[in-house]
Amino acid sequence: MKQLQVLRKIAPEIGELVERRHTVLQNVLFVQPIGRRALAAKLGWPERMVRKEIDFLRESGLLICDASGMEVSPAGVVILEELKEIIREFHGLTDLERELAQRLGLKRVLVVPGDSDADETVKKEIARATAEFLHSELRSGDILAVTGGTTLAEVARSLPTAQGEKDITVVPARGGLGENVELQANTVAAAIAQRLGATYRLLHVPDDLGEEAMSTIAMEPKIKELIDLIRSARIVLHGIGTAEEMARRRGLPQEYVEILAREHAVGEAFGYYFNRDGRIVFATSSVGMRLEDLADVELVVAVGGGKSKAEAALAVLSTGHQDIYITDEGAAREMLQRLDKRAGRGTR
Repeated sequence: MKQLQVLRKIAPEIGELVERRHTVLQNVLFVQPIGRRALAAKLGWPERMVRKEIDFLRESGLLICDASGMEVSPAGVVILEELKEIIREFHGLTDLERELAQRLGLKRVLVVPGDSDADETVKKEIARATAEFLHSELRSGDILAVTGGTTLAEVARSLPTAQGEKDITVVPARGGLGENVELQANTVAAAIAQRLGATYRLLHVPDDLGEEAMSTIAMEPKIKELIDLIRSARIVLHGIGTAEEMARRRGLPQEYVEILAREHAVGEAFGYYFNRDGRIVFATSSVGMRLEDLADVELVVAVGGGKSKAEAALAVLSTGHQDIYITDEGAAREMLQRLDKRAGRGTR
């Protein structure tokens, strides 16, 4: 979009103005209806600035305001969709995606604007981008394996409700963690299947049993059949967690937490904990998808955003098992800065 580059040179304030109004519309859309003061508090902006933008967007027919609060009008929803590529161009995301994919040896990287650490609506945008990608890749006869977590739970909510049934089976990639049931892999798998009009199978095995108990359970005929199904998935969709976060979610005993700290674990996926070089420093016993099984999976999609997860993402992605990475700008730029620092290139 060369025209945008010309506009930014002669009137750099245009980009800032467009982004500000895009931010207002996007935040209203995700929590509507919402009042002006609540929106100002959510954005951390002066109420006077928010009032000015709301007045403009209402007069333009992009916001609807009534006693219950503000909502994005149908025209506003259309504008938000049309602004996607413009915002991407303002942020240089196409170049960012290309460079990160090349540096990490991935087939493709998808980056949404913003940083989910600073703005919770960005996580919803990551989920929406993931849902769109998933929808475009799934085909009849597929087996889709998914992990749990907040981002993948949001992906399930972002999928459009299918009309009719599809010949797709969704399964949890791993057993359950001792956490909120809504974030369990079983729950996420069922929710995604319902949205897709697919069938699903659930793995009713906790992910924190001892190794001996796991081995015994895994030999049960019905469990073994389900594990074989999970490991035959054509697409695997998984989140990326920091080592500290996942140790807490799994309720690891203190002696294991100390091992993670001593070994400088920074990232986790599938029950494996990695140091910054992508080396496994600790693994939990579990049934389901194993790291080595990913070599036989046609498409492995990793999802996770936020600047704070950059080190964890680099650790997991450096293992070479993933094909696609979907993230936000905050994580992507921090990852490139860390890669530059390791390579002695200085910072961006």
